[in-house]
Amino acid sequence: MSRIVVALGGNALGKTPFEQLSLVKNTAKSIVQLIAKGNEVIITHGNGPQVGMINLAFESASLSEANTPEMPFPECGAMSQGYIGYHLQNAIQAELKDQKIDKMVATVVTQVVVDKNDQAFKNPTKPIGSFYSEHEAKKIALDKGYIFKEDSGRGYRRVVPSPLPKDVVEKDIVETLVDAGHIVITVGGGGIPVVKEDNHLVGVPAVIDKDFASSKVAEILNADYLFILTAVSHVSINFNQPNQMELEKLTVSEAKKYMDENHFASGSMLPKIQAAINFAESKKGRKAIIASLEKAKEAMEGTSGTTITL
Repeated sequence: MSRIVVALGGNALGKTPFEQLSLVKNTAKSIVQLIAKGNEVIITHGNGPQVGMINLAFESASLSEANTPEMPFPECGAMSQGYIGYHLQNAIQAELKDQKIDKMVATVVTQVVVDKNDQAFKNPTKPIGSFYSEHEAKKIALDKGYIFKEDSGRGYRRVVPSPLPKDVVEKDIVETLVDAGHIVITVGGGGIPVVKEDNHLVGVPAVIDKDFASSKVAEILNADYLFILTAVSHVSINFNQPNQMELEKLTVSEAKKYMDENHFASGSMLPKIQAAINFAESKKGRKAIIASLEKAKEAMEGTSGTTITL
């Protein structure tokens, strides 16, 4: 039996609640395949489209309805954890029953501690929400103090900081549930970012990268494997070029070399590689596997995906 943290990418969730309801049924099948083998499974997930959608809905409502308050960004993150977790645990529980596996699934709304002096707060880069024209973006920035950046010629989007995770507040609760044999969904969307102020934790408007948060959870819970499930079956170098090459195994030093050679795009594969390196480096024997969701079982058996080890 192994302890596995499974980090779900956006392809597992879709872009709307209705699309998500359909997609998580297939997601559940892949996850339960791992559970059926006797593994302890902890699930994490992204929330980029979802938290932006929630934030935009409250913003729009506050502009048109006098009694509708604006919703702070950490609270939007908590809402996304709740409804994504509900969909996932519902689908996984149904698949467990279909396979006659007697286990329960729970979502823990999770806070993740970040450093208030993290340099990310000085340079927000994480785009959220809708696209706006330059004129619209400037007006909203003036009214609300938001920061906007042009996004790949498609318009302007609000950007928020993406600080690194330092600790998971509810880690002991998650570990207690896992030790008791339950399946836990945690650090959804990278977790709700909080900073320490005296003896209190205060939410901040930011988005923690879910792969970094997943790596931190896997390290804290002493997992054997970190599965980063995405849309591709392997990590590749020279991606989308005639000499593209899929990689089955990577050492940490090889992965760092390819990073230095700029083989991995900053907005997609690079954070996954960095998170995998962090986990593999944290203790000898740990394995990080980047693979497609549909081939999670094959990746566990070593016949698909890219394995990164120390």
